[in-house]
Amino acid sequence: MQLSLSPPLAFATSRYSQVQVVFLMVPGVLFCCFLLLLVYLQWQYHPKDKRLPPGSMGWPYIGETLKLYAENPNSFFFNRQKRFGDIFKTHILGCPCVMISSPEAARIVLVTRAHLFKPTYPTSKEKMIGPEALFFHQGAYHSRLKKLVQASFLPSAIRGSVSEIEQIVLRFLPSWKNTTINTLQEMKRYAFDVAMISAFGEKQDLEMEGIKHLYQRLEKGYNSMPLDLPGTPFHKAMKARKQLNETLKKLIQKRRQSRRQGGGLLGVLLGDKDDEKLKNQLSDSQIADNIIGVIFAAHDTTASVLTWILKYLHDNEDLLEAVTREQEGIRSKIVEANRGLTWDDTRRMPLTSRVIQETLRTASILSFTFREAVQDVEFEGYFIPKGWKVLPLFRSIHHCADFFPRPQKFDPSRFEVPPKPNTFMPFGNGLHSCPGSELAKLEMLILLHHLTTTYRWQTVGDDDGIQYGPFPVPKCGLPVRVSRRNKSVIL
Repeated sequence: MQLSLSPPLAFATSRYSQVQVVFLMVPGVLFCCFLLLLVYLQWQYHPKDKRLPPGSMGWPYIGETLKLYAENPNSFFFNRQKRFGDIFKTHILGCPCVMISSPEAARIVLVTRAHLFKPTYPTSKEKMIGPEALFFHQGAYHSRLKKLVQASFLPSAIRGSVSEIEQIVLRFLPSWKNTTINTLQEMKRYAFDVAMISAFGEKQDLEMEGIKHLYQRLEKGYNSMPLDLPGTPFHKAMKARKQLNETLKKLIQKRRQSRRQGGGLLGVLLGDKDDEKLKNQLSDSQIADNIIGVIFAAHDTTASVLTWILKYLHDNEDLLEAVTREQEGIRSKIVEANRGLTWDDTRRMPLTSRVIQETLRTASILSFTFREAVQDVEFEGYFIPKGWKVLPLFRSIHHCADFFPRPQKFDPSRFEVPPKPNTFMPFGNGLHSCPGSELAKLEMLILLHHLTTTYRWQTVGDDDGIQYGPFPVPKCGLPVRVSRRNKSVIL
């Protein structure tokens, strides 16, 4: 028996079905429109009458970001250099980019024509660090801030920090004995504590634990895709960034009101009286952004370098013993004089210093730096549109056999002779080079002094492989088992 619908009911059912179909089609149509918009936004950067560098822009919006962070950066850069040459275009982190891999071109961007290429990061990174941070500016504001920041990190300023950093080391190392540690995570803890001293001074305020917690939340989303939607790592990081800014402003206000400037970079920024006009321009937000910027610059990179140093020393036993002999010679004098490590001691560590240099070259933690064309630029026969990012590839230069024979071999002796100009730039070059490079090297030397003379470490599990996030580090953060060294000199 068949049932038939009356005409009005059949019409209503048909109408309902049509509405259902239309309703289901709307998200698909909107998604297609969104993709078309992304394609338009990406390709509108491409002037048709100019010769852009060769290369690939990848997928809309995403570009080649996933490829860059998912594979060995050596392969990413090498494959494109081989295909397109020393200058090529790509699209990463939502930005059209030109990558350059020759020392001469890098010097042009960073030094000789630096006025045409302002320092910058992708917008998402600027939001997380803070738009008023030193990294993102040129002109008078940058010059003034650079002078203040450098004042905090000159050898004359940081030499008094040796004992403070040594105390951090002596608190950390005993907790590693006879345990398995994640080297990267432990080095992050160490580098963060040193960064806090450099930012806030030796005497820590009550807000320090809160600042540490918020920064760790911010860091988790730093290298995520910049999708500011509830539940995403980026959204959580931006929420932490807002709270961190509020906490820092309260600390700044407390120090202003108490007229106790304190130490570290914060004390320098609060105590600047060289120019009343410029002093007044340093708002609480400007100071907070630069404090966060210093912590950011001093944290992940230093921890990653230290992790690689332990890996290379572990894999080169003869080198480890040679470094130990150098450090034991210093240690014996310290024990004899019944004193702590001094700045002058750290100046008498040539082999250990070369190990750090070779690690900076081989690991090349900072694969590149970001600059942005402030106007349309003719560069090496190509056109770079205003607003495009320009990335000097430090990693490619550091791994070029023309400048460093057998570049994959870890060989600190190569630094017994200074490298050719513009071929070794672990801290950048020009006006915007890293002002904290001496502090970074100092904290590495102090830790290596105590570690090599007192402890030994063995890798746990499969110690081969590299992970990228985005800094290249040994697989799984290099888990190691730490034990007391049998022939150590008694402290």
